[in-house]
Amino acid sequence: MLQQNTNHILMVRPANFGYNEQTAANNAFQINDTSRSENDIRLQAIDEFDAFVVKLRDAGVKVTVAQDSNAPIKPDAVFPNNWISFHPDGIVILYPMFAPLRRNERQDAVIDLIKLTFKVREVYDFTRYEFEDRFLEGTGSMIFDRKNKLVYACLSQRTDAGLLDRFCSVAGYKKVVFTATDVHGMEIYHTNVMMAMGEEFVIICMETIKDHVEYQMLLETFAQTEKTVINITMDQVSAFAGNMLQVENEAGEPILVMSSQAYHSLRPDQIEIIESFTKILHSDIKTIETYGGGSARCMMAEMFLEPKDSFQ
Repeated sequence: MLQQNTNHILMVRPANFGYNEQTAANNAFQINDTSRSENDIRLQAIDEFDAFVVKLRDAGVKVTVAQDSNAPIKPDAVFPNNWISFHPDGIVILYPMFAPLRRNERQDAVIDLIKLTFKVREVYDFTRYEFEDRFLEGTGSMIFDRKNKLVYACLSQRTDAGLLDRFCSVAGYKKVVFTATDVHGMEIYHTNVMMAMGEEFVIICMETIKDHVEYQMLLETFAQTEKTVINITMDQVSAFAGNMLQVENEAGEPILVMSSQAYHSLRPDQIEIIESFTKILHSDIKTIETYGGGSARCMMAEMFLEPKDSFQ
């Protein structure tokens, strides 16, 4: 049986973090606060990133940090989970992304860094579908229930149904597809802003799912897979409470990682339920959230590759 959580993640330290107009086209979470200089935003994002990494490592989570290159400029490089994922059996998958500027994030240097420590057997490259304007943005688009080999996805301009089928064929998953919209009726661009999967629970904003059949289908699937449903509100989604990731430390203890903004949006009863299953770790990444429109989960790419034997 596959494990749901990993104790090793990849993070990319940003070189030129900033507001990206291309992603703002369908990311309602981004805010371009022009009262701050671009350099101030860049430096603050680096500080937030570094502090986040320290917290993770102090909690016993292994973190491989790749340094973003200065050129070409990649304002969203801090969110590697959208362009790459790492799976058991040595599989790496590269994904097609909506914003042309973000495609520069796919750097061979990052993959080479991973190959130094982990065994990579095959790289599946889906990026050619960008020429057809078809996109599947990694674990932004897809939420994995690894133990049950299910992948959840709300369809959007950035999550193509056909490419989801292609992923399922490669990785051996069964899809659970639905549609989700925000308070303005706009489709939610990434599944991971309204849903997070834990080993024994699922955090989800059921309010975003307007179709009754899909609503019931999700509840039935969660019941069949014995997941406790922790329902969050639309306001909590806006505070990135859906953008969480459960990892584990070297002792095998589960840790739910989120931003401080997300944590402080939770009600005491929600925190009590979560803490009955897992520890909580949160870090202040407000600048990254504001200008990048992504949060803690987006900053972490999970490593499920087999480590190389250090004695070989």
